Amino acid sequence: MKRAILYTILTLGAVMFLYPFLWMILASMAPENEIGKLTLLPSSLSLKSYVHMFSKIPIGKALFNSLFVSACVTGGVLIFSSMVGYALSRFDFRGRDTIFYIILFTMTLPFQITLIPQYILIVKLGWVDTYLALIVPYFLNTLGIILFRQHFKSLPQDIIDAARIDGCGELRILFRVLWPNSIPALVTVAILTFMATWNEVLWPLIVIRKEELMTMPQLVTLFAVGGRAESQLGTKLASATMLALPILVAYLFFQRYFIQSMASSGLKE
Repeated sequence: MKRAILYTILTLGAVMFLYPFLWMILASMAPENEIGKLTLLPSSLSLKSYVHMFSKIPIGKALFNSLFVSACVTGGVLIFSSMVGYALSRFDFRGRDTIFYIILFTMTLPFQITLIPQYILIVKLGWVDTYLALIVPYFLNTLGIILFRQHFKSLPQDIIDAARIDGCGELRILFRVLWPNSIPALVTVAILTFMATWNEVLWPLIVIRKEELMTMPQLVTLFAVGGRAESQLGTKLASATMLALPILVAYLFFQRYFIQSMASSGLKE
């Protein structure tokens, strides 16, 4: 009986979370006059909304831009955040804990506080309307540093000592010894970083003005509110579906590592 109640609750929760997404997909292929009825199963399905969307905006180029920017940011975060996390977890130096608490404190600061200084810096560097403006400012991630620090603290010191005895430098220890033993943490940081970068809208709207450099969230936002969708709700839903699918596919492939890492990376000293 307990198991039946548990599975019933979990099924209801899954339906509540999945229904809006399933409705969005089906509504993007439904006739325009049926979308407002909020029915899950329309009378007919077609790809007219997708054809209309592709004819109005360069969604393929925006998809490439988002994939390129998100991949570069994710790679940078994995490299640099793991380096900082390794230093904070295994090196004993004055001010180490203070630096860690300062990093924790930065998580409480809204992005809007640093928005103007960061934009002025990008302008001074001449990076406006370039990929660098979208990639470089996000190479360090506070959550990534914390997750890596906590994960590296959970690994045995013996493997690090053995690598040092064998003559490995610190970078080689990190990338050749610790990384292969940190797959769940790497996947978790990668998924979180990729999702956050993929869904970023405000910063690209500020630093990117050329349409050929726009990311998918930026282009879809301008498409939905800028008039090019011609008040066609199905077309707007089609663009939203295209925006959400890559994140869903990535999570489905790596959810096992993601759940494993989130379950084992508590903030412990």
